[in-house]
Amino acid sequence: LCIVDWKIIHIDETNSTNEWLREHGEQGPLCVAADYQTAGRGCGTNTWESERGKNLLFSLLIHPTEIPASRQFVISQWVSVALCELLERYTDKEVEIKWPNDIYVEDRKIAGILIENRLQGDHIKDSIIGIGLNVNQWEFHSDAPNPVSLCQLTGHEADREQLLQEFLQRKPLVSPAETIRFPYGNRLYRKGQLATYEDQHGRFQATLMDVEPDGHLLLRDEDGHERRYAFKEVTFIL
Repeated sequence: LCIVDWKIIHIDETNSTNEWLREHGEQGPLCVAADYQTAGRGCGTNTWESERGKNLLFSLLIHPTEIPASRQFVISQWVSVALCELLERYTDKEVEIKWPNDIYVEDRKIAGILIENRLQGDHIKDSIIGIGLNVNQWEFHSDAPNPVSLCQLTGHEADREQLLQEFLQRKPLVSPAETIRFPYGNRLYRKGQLATYEDQHGRFQATLMDVEPDGHLLLRDEDGHERRYAFKEVTFIL
């Protein structure tokens, strides 16, 4: 899926850009960007703090009809890597992907991604990709444990519209599925490191080994046992 021309809609305020696309989106590729979200959210019950007019809040509508439902995680991989590549142009710090698709810089979260796919048969009919990128917010006041913004990293504010255009021009959905696994895997936060995690049985120490093509996380605990988790089955302890 090679996207060349995006239709871009700028709005002042909405509950969430993903919700806006569900209600108003027509045929993609379509991008809607908002200055403010009254109910911005992350995965599950997570919320997203963003000062009005300071950050990049946008959602994309695409129709990746050639992607099987069993490989839908590849969309998350594409977008995560594209965001990393974008931010690497603005900072010399290491930009990593905290599984499945949070973007981290030095143990702090700079961006989040929320992807909602609609299936038709055994393939994806359309995908709404919501992205929140902290750009020009100098202070954070929510109970989020570790937010950071681009301006905090660089010491100066950035042009949000330029960032959006640069991201869209990266054409994140252009490479075959098998070619994105390695750029994604090479950027995994904590890969190869012994760290603390928590699942339904409690906390444990493990080393992050890999992420499978379907999105499952592979850890190896201190006893050498491999643990395999779907999203929301394990928590990274910061």
